[in-house]
Amino acid sequence: MSEELTTRFQNASTEVTQLSEAPDNLAKLRLYALYKQATAGDATGDRPGVFDFVGRAKFDGWKELAGTSLDDAKEMYIAFVEELKAADKK
Repeated sequence: MSEELTTRFQNASTEVTQLSEAPDNLAKLRLYALYKQATAGDATGDRPGVFDFVGRAKFDGWKELAGTSLDDAKEMYIAFVEELKAADKK
């Protein structure tokens, strides 16, 4: 894992909190899933119960990224943050 990629990832995770408008819920779920995959790898543990709607959605989004390497997930996260920043400027 390159130090440059880690720095870019950390910068992106800070920059996303500085958008003029918070991302919508789908974007937040995508950010969560990519962040978890980039920092923890494949989803572990049991899928949250049927009444834990938010926890279940987060787990499912993360689980969809199974097999994605940490570095690839970081690159995807950075690219998604760049998209959000570009949309924020419009």
